[in-house]
Amino acid sequence: MPEQQQPTQEQQKQIRQDNHKVFALLCSYLNHAPDLIHEAEVEEIVQNGVSVEYAFKLILAAKFGLDIVDSDEDKALFNAYFHPMIHLLDVGEYEQNPYYRNIRLPEVRIGGSELTYKCYKPYEGFVCNDILQTSEGRQFPQIGIFPAEFKYPAVLEQGRVWMTVTPNEIETMKVPVAEAFGSVLTFGLGLGYYAYMVSEKDNVDSVTIVEINEDVIRLFKQHILPQFKQAGKIQIIHADAFEFARTRLSQDAYDYVFTDLWHDVSDGIELYLKMKLIEQQYPETRFSYWIEKSIQCYL
Repeated sequence: MPEQQQPTQEQQKQIRQDNHKVFALLCSYLNHAPDLIHEAEVEEIVQNGVSVEYAFKLILAAKFGLDIVDSDEDKALFNAYFHPMIHLLDVGEYEQNPYYRNIRLPEVRIGGSELTYKCYKPYEGFVCNDILQTSEGRQFPQIGIFPAEFKYPAVLEQGRVWMTVTPNEIETMKVPVAEAFGSVLTFGLGLGYYAYMVSEKDNVDSVTIVEINEDVIRLFKQHILPQFKQAGKIQIIHADAFEFARTRLSQDAYDYVFTDLWHDVSDGIELYLKMKLIEQQYPETRFSYWIEKSIQCYL
């Protein structure tokens, strides 16, 4: 096969501009009006013989102010980005996830932390996976929608959603779960999704969790950990992740270290780079990071 030609400087400039435009549109949409599109709008377009997913893409493009009929520029942007970016997800597929099937959260509060369930409305947009980047430099945020309401577990901090187990967590942790083996260390507890999934693996002997929030630890120990079949593999250490990494990581031999200390890319870049420096001191240990591909796209 002939080698793929690299884009010219002018093409690279246009790709960067396209990336920026799409990211700006999506940022405004997801932060301010993720439930912008309603079921009735989608059903009306579907009557014209298109799929539900394609109908949603057409409506979203129109809401973004793109004219994909008369503007060649807008049509090219739509064709390049919307198809690999927007995904209609199957509610049933995610409901079969082992954590969703086996773990039930009570509605309880300890201190400033609260266990609860939140939900995505039908056709509410949300980030569902890491950013995809092509060899030519195009970046595709991964946006998911469900055709029906979808409930997911969450921890609220002072009333604000802070930790969740959504399709995004499930998809972006598939590789760190699959890779984990032996003695596993994870920085960040959340709702214990990662700890649960790796504890179920036969080739994982122990899971050490480092978490700084005492309220989250108490909620987990009282209401979630007792539901783990492999609870005996779990050890929880109340400590700051970086202090632990600097002073105690060398005391025990860990085979696999997973870091999940950030809410999203915006607060994750600095922490990611900080932990990468620590990683260099332990060449024999396998390190991985939540949403690393997305962070690297921004870097």
